[in-house]
Amino acid sequence: MVVKGEANGQGRRLQIGWGIARCCLLSFVSLIGLLHGVYHGQAIAQEADSGSVPEWIAEIEKVFIRSEECKQCHVRHYEEWKGAREQTPDLKTFGRVDAALLHGTSLESPVFRTILGLWVQTNPTPEEHSRCLSCHVPAATVFPQHAEKMTARILTGAPSVEGIGCASCHLIHAVEQTPNPPPTFRIKPGPVFYGPFADPEENLVHQAAQAPVFREVAFCAACHFDKVKDVTQKELPGEILAGMVCQDCHMEPSTGSSTSRRGAITRAIGRHWFRGVVGAGTMLRNRNLQAEWTPRIDIDAKHAGGVLEGIALVKIGSLPHSFPDGDPVLKQFFLIVTAKDAQGRVLAEETKQFGLPYDRILRGPIPDPFIKGGTTRKVPFALTLPDGTVPAFVEVVLTYALIPTPDPALREKYLSTLRSDKERSEAGRIIDDYAKPRMLTYRAKAL
Repeated sequence: MVVKGEANGQGRRLQIGWGIARCCLLSFVSLIGLLHGVYHGQAIAQEADSGSVPEWIAEIEKVFIRSEECKQCHVRHYEEWKGAREQTPDLKTFGRVDAALLHGTSLESPVFRTILGLWVQTNPTPEEHSRCLSCHVPAATVFPQHAEKMTARILTGAPSVEGIGCASCHLIHAVEQTPNPPPTFRIKPGPVFYGPFADPEENLVHQAAQAPVFREVAFCAACHFDKVKDVTQKELPGEILAGMVCQDCHMEPSTGSSTSRRGAITRAIGRHWFRGVVGAGTMLRNRNLQAEWTPRIDIDAKHAGGVLEGIALVKIGSLPHSFPDGDPVLKQFFLIVTAKDAQGRVLAEETKQFGLPYDRILRGPIPDPFIKGGTTRKVPFALTLPDGTVPAFVEVVLTYALIPTPDPALREKYLSTLRSDKERSEAGRIIDDYAKPRMLTYRAKAL
């Protein structure tokens, strides 16, 4: 009986064990099937995504390869360019992107999208589309026929091509004079990537060559062209300080390797986050630079016959660098002249605005900015005073805004193109913030 019982128990245990094994096997087979289904679904989705890439995008990316490809060997520069390595202190300090808009986010920026959206409502031509994108998407200079499609994708908030990426800069080999800049850079599509080193490291991925323009002011001024007295004439004094160029401050000097390959050459390199204003702290350390950079005002005025007239002289020193911001097209300047009596009461006031409205931007030559390094801007004024009043002094205030204020009709036309109240609210906030005047400098003179 015991033996039989043991046998029966063993049989039951075998049956139970086989049942468990069968369940496990079925579960395993089901899991394999599930994983296969998931994988197959992903593969189909990936194939669909791959197949859905428009030909015009594939055409562009054959020349301007995406920076994610470069990351495999140049991880440090990629992370700096994209803002993944360190957050720029400009954003933390100011809470805005006036001086810290990363080149790697040139198209994703809601600020750029908002400004572009406003400008597009002024019905630019295809050539003007291409001209606008030439600096934000250098690929537009090689593929101008796709500029309008690029614009449409940017305005959706999901740009399908890269803006200012690795290839955009490292396919540049020279600069030259153009009739209506920007830009003045010249891109050479092909297998060679250019840089500042005379002895680039050999590699099996791409050819490399030196282009002297990478150590010249003209490289940056190809888009930020109001920053120097003359972009193309090297005999003119175009350096910021003796022996220094734009890259010395805006590509913070460092020591290391341009690649992440073990055993790569260690040498002087520049960081790739292109910080502005307080980035390298140069202005804070160098009082001569402060004096040359900061605009200042002199006043020549006289009172006669109920009119206060004169000239406001706005100056920036020999530094060939205008302030503020790196944009040479959108900035607006406001010169406010005020006459006051001995008690400080305002007798008369006049505001002079300098800058283009949206419907004139990129229509014809781009004028010089209101203030430019090494120049003096003379602005005449004439204030009619109330009868029986005597001015005691005159005040002149210089302010700036980063973008033009759109007229109400243009603003509403753009906002109506957005998909939700949230998007309209965000765009309205950006317009109000960036069109708001900020103080630059002030001067008062007793009469």
